Amino acid sequence: MKLTEKMSYLQGLLDGMEIDGSTKEGKALLQMSEVMSELVLYVEDLQSQVDELTELCDILDEDLGSVEDDLYEDEDDDFDCDNCDGDCDSCEDDWDDDDDDYDFDDDDDDEELYSVVCPSCGDEIYIDETMIDEGSINCPNCNELLEFDYDDLTIEDFEDSDDDEESDK
Repeated sequence: MKLTEKMSYLQGLLDGMEIDGSTKEGKALLQMSEVMSELVLYVEDLQSQVDELTELCDILDEDLGSVEDDLYEDEDDDFDCDNCDGDCDSCEDDWDDDDDDYDFDDDDDDEELYSVVCPSCGDEIYIDETMIDEGSINCPNCNELLEFDYDDLTIEDFEDSDDDEESDK
């Protein structure tokens, strides 16, 4: 029996009892009945919304699965056997050989990094031009505020100091 059917049955019982609405107890029972009826309608509405959202999520999940299949279709061809996902010895050997084909260079953004030494803790910090343009940063080690006053300096001055450090080595 659904919740709405149970509430209708309860409402019928209360109506059949001919509760006197002029007494305190009667007023309370009738008011509780009205509140419960509203709650049942609210719960039914929420359940229909949840059912609709669940259906939409299932559709999105299927669509995403199709996109993943299309996107990773070529990678699945790299496996030698049909019984694993690259976990067996022969597949692992093939994956190890393929590692030479990839360049895992972390400096893909080609942005120049500059070395700064914190005067408080002596920690060496690497910053880029964006951080220099901001004018200051907090030292990640001691949280000291490091300010950059480069009104009279140019980026070439930083590069020249880097070249001097390399010649010292």
